[in-house]
Amino acid sequence: MTPEVIRRHYLEAMGITAWASRYQLPNARPTDACEWDDAPTAPTPPRERLQALLDDAPAPRSPAQAPSATNEVPASPSAVRALLDERPSASSKPAERPVAPTPSEAPVAKEPLQFRVSCVCIDGRWLSIHAGEISAAEQYLLANMCQAAGLADGSLPEALFFKWPTMANAFAPEDPLEEARDGVNAFISGAASRKQWQLEKILWWGSDATDPDSASLAKVLDVDNQHSRTLELPVWQAPSLHTLLHSTCAKRALWPELRALAQRFQASPLERDDH
Repeated sequence: MTPEVIRRHYLEAMGITAWASRYQLPNARPTDACEWDDAPTAPTPPRERLQALLDDAPAPRSPAQAPSATNEVPASPSAVRALLDERPSASSKPAERPVAPTPSEAPVAKEPLQFRVSCVCIDGRWLSIHAGEISAAEQYLLANMCQAAGLADGSLPEALFFKWPTMANAFAPEDPLEEARDGVNAFISGAASRKQWQLEKILWWGSDATDPDSASLAKVLDVDNQHSRTLELPVWQAPSLHTLLHSTCAKRALWPELRALAQRFQASPLERDDH
């Protein structure tokens, strides 16, 4: 029998009326073919029908116990029949109560990583990544630095914002770090596909261990030897835009690296492959 017929039998056995369409309404989608019971069966009390179904169900066996004639776990149909009958049978055995795990044995739920990240793509090639939500002043600074170094003409596209986890009150994941990496990878890959980016490099601004967003993002990007194993792209790192906004010394120290980065950006594809 099809799963739909089995489902209806169980509902009828429990005394729940199952409704099904017998006629096709005008302009309605045709009903999927199914083995419907056109002729109603003789009325049987719901309790007796449920007991008949339970009699046909195989008794579950605990995998931790070997089959033995002297040590058998009471079958679940007997336990259910004992609850259904008004008077329990003398031969029926009460179902054993499951033993609750002790606090030391109880599984520990893992909390998901929580962080925010902003992304700005330069010329569809280099992705600028910032921990947290980038401010208007930081976007203005980024555009000015890119223009001064020759990375852009002074105008940058609007920043994309991503928050993890994407839904509040999400279920506790088995591996929070791995799922966060998959989430960031899916977000950037989806944006690149929609906007037709051809990503070559990641510009990562800031790696502050005291900032929760930055600390979590550092784990997610998984940078090793200037290469992100999560995004499978080379990474260039610099101080955060927040630090550069309030430190002239940080800007002065970054300028030679930014100029060298711009020369690499303006090089031909063949020259970029040689380095």
